[in-house]
Amino acid sequence: MNKKRIYNGCIFISLILIEIFIALFVHDDFIRPYIGDVIIVLVIYFFIKIIFIQQIKHLVPIIFIFTIIVEWFQYINILEILGLYHIEFLRILVGTTFSWADIYCYAVGCILILIYERLNFKRAMKKAKNFSKV
Repeated sequence: MNKKRIYNGCIFISLILIEIFIALFVHDDFIRPYIGDVIIVLVIYFFIKIIFIQQIKHLVPIIFIFTIIVEWFQYINILEILGLYHIEFLRILVGTTFSWADIYCYAVGCILILIYERLNFKRAMKKAKNFSKV
């Protein structure tokens, strides 16, 4: 198995465990509603990076648009429209309440991903430069 897949998988699993911990044990007005939404963007990113190792052009904007679509589904009460509101798992997965704050949190998560990608790019360039000197 590819080292990058293992690395991304470990980060993904760690973030999922953090999300589960927050969902089960944190009942506050900051970490659960805001930090949890920032982390979920990272979860999506690292899940995709497990499957696709190569660089995906415009991945971060795609993830951001996806999160906005999910938030829009909350706004229009998609689960009620589809008659699926009674399924608790779907209510947890999709959410039930639209919030502009959620969208801002998703944007923060996307910015963190862009910073992460930039740092990885710089590290890879430095490594390639050092390798070419040998």
